[in-house]
Amino acid sequence: MRIEKCGHFVDEREVHRYILENKNGVQAVFTDLGAVWLSFLFPDRSGKLVDVLLSVENWEDLMENPGHMGEVVGRNANRISGGRFQLHGKEYHLFLNDKQHSNCHSGPEYFGRRLFQAKQKGENSICFSLFSKDMDQGFPGNMDFSVTYELTEDNALHIRYKGNSDKDTLMNFTNHAYFNLSGHDQGNIAEQSVRIFASHYTPSDEFLIPTGEIRPVTGTAFDFREERPIFEKAFKKDKELLAAGGYDHNFCVDGEAGSLRKAAIAYSKKTAIEMLVETDCPG
Repeated sequence: MRIEKCGHFVDEREVHRYILENKNGVQAVFTDLGAVWLSFLFPDRSGKLVDVLLSVENWEDLMENPGHMGEVVGRNANRISGGRFQLHGKEYHLFLNDKQHSNCHSGPEYFGRRLFQAKQKGENSICFSLFSKDMDQGFPGNMDFSVTYELTEDNALHIRYKGNSDKDTLMNFTNHAYFNLSGHDQGNIAEQSVRIFASHYTPSDEFLIPTGEIRPVTGTAFDFREERPIFEKAFKKDKELLAAGGYDHNFCVDGEAGSLRKAAIAYSKKTAIEMLVETDCPG
């Protein structure tokens, strides 16, 4: 692992980059600012390293990262309708930062705008930790949060989240990475192919809030059980895709939640780079 100084946070604490590299030349780069995944360099069919991860141009831009590229999202990823929820009979109110209709990614005090503590866990493993006090972002409980990234010698990147709270609370973490397997600067991904191991998905309303229905993918634009291009002309005018501006939906991964299983496979013919995603989460 290599550690490089980037500059200083708003309170003058140092910001660093952490570069993990395995024997195959694969590189994964992270920063303690937001525990952000900055880049993922992977060899194409000719052996040339291609950065398949979208990110900001300069680390300072992470403080203004509207797409949340590469960020860790917590305490809750995605949207909470009306910015409120009930727990043990008590109602909690969150900031409405998504068209005044919902709370999105627990904002505006995002984890991705905070400086984490970093600790090396191994030659190619780094752990970022953060303390989130009671009622931070509107959620109950003092919580110790950590995310660990590990680059393996077989070109896998493992992400593990951990949260400990002294009160019952909501925890729903993710990494907001965007991938282009042809290269981060290669434009549209429409011709890249995807297979998703999901027989059902959750439709959403015009505000991207799940309706509560769990719908079979059969006969819909969401049927990726067989590998196919991400966008097909047959679904160009699909009402759900038009309403969401594309695919911005939850797929219910087949198999038992809590067990590690295949979620999706993506492939670029241009680079011959294939990515397998596995998860122990429901979707």
